[in-house]
Order: sequence, then C-alpha cells, then structure tokens
Amino acid sequence: MTLVNSESAQQPGRNGPAAATSDIERSASFDLSDLTSVRNLLRSGSVVDWHRLYFTDRSQVDRYLRLNEFDPANPEDIARLEALREQAVEYLERYLGFRVSEDVASRVPARDLLLVASQKGKRRTHACVVLKVMHVLHHLAGGELATRLAVSADQIFQHVEDKVLRTVEEMKSAGCQIVEFEWSRKEEDSLITKLLAKRDNLASHVYDKLRFRMITRTEEEIVFVLRELLHRLVPFNYVIPGESQNDIVDLQAFIERDPYLRAHLPDLLDLSNVTPDKRTPMINEFSGPSYRVVNFVADLPVRMDKHLGLSPDDPLFADAGCVVFVLTEFQIVDARTAQANEQGENSHERYKERQATRVRARLMHGMPDDENGGPVLDLTGRQDGDLGHD
Repeated sequence: MTLVNSESAQQPGRNGPAAATSDIERSASFDLSDLTSVRNLLRSGSVVDWHRLYFTDRSQVDRYLRLNEFDPANPEDIARLEALREQAVEYLERYLGFRVSEDVASRVPARDLLLVASQKGKRRTHACVVLKVMHVLHHLAGGELATRLAVSADQIFQHVEDKVLRTVEEMKSAGCQIVEFEWSRKEEDSLITKLLAKRDNLASHVYDKLRFRMITRTEEEIVFVLRELLHRLVPFNYVIPGESQNDIVDLQAFIERDPYLRAHLPDLLDLSNVTPDKRTPMINEFSGPSYRVVNFVADLPVRMDKHLGLSPDDPLFADAGCVVFVLTEFQIVDARTAQANEQGENSHERYKERQATRVRARLMHGMPDDENGGPVLDLTGRQDGDLGHD
C-alpha cells in the first residue's frame, strides 16, 4: 500500500504567516537542546553514552515527556515515572553496586531528574545513570505490553500513520517548506526480497516496514524539518543507534554560517561525526553511486490506553505501562537531490534490479547443475526453456 500527498509549498496561504519567517529568525529559536538532538539523529548515537542532558526549564521537560507519551498533568503518568525510577535505582544498587544519592534516588521528583541531568555537579552524574536505566526499562516494558494486546500490527500501524500525518500538517502550518510527503508499508514481496538480500535475515531487523518520506524545498530546510520532528513527534532517545544515513546535511557548516548558532559551538562536541565528508556513512549497497539522503529510524511510542478506550489504571497496564513502540523509518531530501536520485543508476528501478540480482545469486549459491548440465535457474530469473526478453 502506498499513499501520496504532494503539494507545492508556494500554494497561497498553505503555510500561513509563519512561512514568511526568515531562516535567520527561525535559527535564533534553536537552543543547545535542539542542536544536540539533531546531531544525535544524524549520527544515530545512543543516549546510553551521553554524560548530560540539555534541558533548561520545565516547559522543555514537559514537551519531551509528551513526546514519550507521558502526560505531565496526569497523576497516573507521574506515578509511572516514579515506579520506573524506583526500579532503576533498585537495579543499580542490587546488580551493579552503585550507591545512588538520596536526592536522585527518592527526594527529587522523577520528572525533575531531566533537569538535574542537565545541570553541573555530582547529582548530574547520578541522574544520568538512573535515567539511562529508566529509558531501557520503559522500552522493555513497551515490548512486553505489545505481546499482551489483542491488537493487530495493521491497527497499530494505522495509529502511527494518523499521528505522523497530523504532525506533518502541523509542521506545514508552522512554516516548514515540505513540498512533497508520502508514506508506505512494505509489501510482502519487498519484505521477502529484503530479507533474502540481507546477510542478517531476521524479520525483526527490517526497520522500514513503515516508512515516511518528505521532500523539502531546499537543503537548508532539512535541518528545520528535523528540529520540528524532534519537537513534535520523534523522541531523540528512541532514534535507533547505528541506523542513520546522512549524505546531505553538514551540521557544523550550518551552525558556522549562522550568527545565532555559532555561540553554541563550544558546547557541541564531535560535530565532525555528522559531517558527510568526515563520517563513514551507513551505505545501502544497492543504492546508486551518487544517491543522497537523510535517513533515520525511530521507535515511535504509541499510547494504547487511548486507542483501546481503557483507563491507564486498567490491570492490562499494571506492570508494563500504556505505551508500545513501532519501528518507523524516515527519509528526508531536498527537491533538487530528490530529482537527482531518480536519474540513471540512482533510480529506484536500478536499485530493485541490483537487489533482485543479489537475491537470485544468493538463492543459487553452491547449487549443482541439473542432470543435463544446465543451470537450474539462471541469474535473470528465467527458468530453463524460458526465452523471455530482458
């Protein structure tokens, strides 16, 4: 199934007054938290390796909690955070022998650990360690909940599609110059082919069963789109490590060009890790030689109590909470790059040809010839006696 929604960003009134805002004015609204989140998305790092966070006030914390499907105004959600903190501290002290400070272990509200982890001092280290374990516990609980639900993958995918579509419309209204948007679910033939082509042919490792693709007006706009996605849809902590590809965005150059953003450079480490010319990119071996894209995978949280019409205190959610996670792939390119990506060896047709050739060769690897000395199946996919044309 493939659904497409394309329209010009120049359509009168489409983006509202915000569309007239200059890039300089928009970049002035970036803060250090935004830049570190975009950096993490582009290089697909793991938050378990972070040594601090970058929140400055409660409003940022609450926005982040809502992205993770926690409602800061809901006492049951706050209680869930406290339970996760208690489990994390117990694990750290019992299994790893950590001595977590009293403040971080119990006195500071779990919600405020995100602020403590953003401040200087010894408490920051303790808060970071506890939050890392809470992050893993919450993710594991989402996987456990998914096994209990009498809900099909198709239904959950529909919830994700609805959520992303609403977000993209909000982003357009806020001035993001998204000129084309489409989404798809990988069909069975494509899924089989991908698994046969991969050396690691486990179905759980196919990350693009659900894919969203956006085309922006310019390369510069990609960074603004990423920032809005991280504000409205994608929690930076659930970007899948090691699965991002960035052939377009030079984040350091983007920052250095802007007088407002340059002030943050001293606080941003290892920016060379996300610049296309210095980082060894994750390359799809079937892509064309000059194919360029910003591609990342996130485990999007989906709140199931609302979709099932149940209360958060329903026994179904007693141990694992209300949130499941759905692996979702995002591709973002600018209009000029999108056009180049469809030319010659970069085209989707050539990509599919190279992938199919690899699958045929793998399936036939080491196979003996038949009794008459001919191949059982040639590498064009034709059976013996088939004289079809290439």
